[in-house]
Amino acid sequence: MDRERTTRRRYLAALGAALAGGLAGCSEAFGGQGPRTDGSATSPNGTSTAGGEPSTNTTEGSANGDVSPYTEVYRGVIQSVVLINARTARGEGQGSGFVYRENYLVTNEHVVSDVTDIQVRFARGEWRSASVVGTDVSSDLAVLSVENRPEYAKALSLVEAEPAIGTEVVAIGNPFGRFDGSASAGIVSGVNRSIPAQNGFTIPDAVQTDAAVNPGNSGGPLVNLDSRVVGVINSGGGENIAFAISAALVDRVVSALIEDGEYEHAYMGIGSRTVTPRVAEEAGLDRPRGVLVGRVLPEGPAAGTLREGDVIVGFGGNEIDTRQQLASFLALEASPGDTVDLTVLRDGERRTLELSLGERPQRSGAGGQPSIAVR
Repeated sequence: MDRERTTRRRYLAALGAALAGGLAGCSEAFGGQGPRTDGSATSPNGTSTAGGEPSTNTTEGSANGDVSPYTEVYRGVIQSVVLINARTARGEGQGSGFVYRENYLVTNEHVVSDVTDIQVRFARGEWRSASVVGTDVSSDLAVLSVENRPEYAKALSLVEAEPAIGTEVVAIGNPFGRFDGSASAGIVSGVNRSIPAQNGFTIPDAVQTDAAVNPGNSGGPLVNLDSRVVGVINSGGGENIAFAISAALVDRVVSALIEDGEYEHAYMGIGSRTVTPRVAEEAGLDRPRGVLVGRVLPEGPAAGTLREGDVIVGFGGNEIDTRQQLASFLALEASPGDTVDLTVLRDGERRTLELSLGERPQRSGAGGQPSIAVR
């Protein structure tokens, strides 16, 4: 499908040489036949089950009665996970989602962008029409609304703290739009990652995992062994690397989408990169840390306050060591209109500057390709 191929190319170009893979995203229905309606599902061990009931009712423990912790998680979560069939002017694609609260579902923006019709299939085979409540391309998040949500499809809770690296997690969704209700297990491989958004910005604070994800998994939950959502699955870059939008960013963006239909991102209007040892030496730093300002947009919020060559080492009272940290603080702790204190190194001197943050433009870059990481 053209839409899926275009979306994957954009992410592949953005991930560049560091990753060899693509979106977990909106998969093309096999054989052009649309979603399966036979109620089939796939259990955590990869076996297929058939009928209207989810595979939670067919997974068994071992001969001595023990049940895998992954089975427990699957049984606790699968009832809340949905398959999304999205129709556009260019064809159909599929993705995943989950119940966030009441009749609201969370998925990825790229799963439902430019849709003309959305149908949602719940775990026991019920189909519901869905409407888009709000989308945010900068975080690749979207909220859908359905009527008459099945009672068994309960809302999933988000984790309240950043997961530790090594935390066991399970990705649950509908890979390839065919293997309904699949589970794959792994660990949290990294946190505070930056992944590309389709409008040229980056999505900060992402969770990296080695749980297997594939086209069709996008929008599904990545959960810990307490069945809490660690993140919303976004993309995969190979057999052992995938990314999810962090629960912290989901909580902030989705609440605004439900309330207002949109989310406003704080914006500085600079191009930046993490300080390297060479830059640290030139700037007179005792160690490589901070964020080098490489560009200040003439009409941006930072114009007249920051200069090219400044090194940002503090933001709102927080020490800044990397560009990822700066992006995370900007995304999770700041809003347009806020005035924040920046600590910068300029000409060998440490200075404190006040900066009034603006609102991120709707689009940046061209054709979905990353820009120079202007924030």
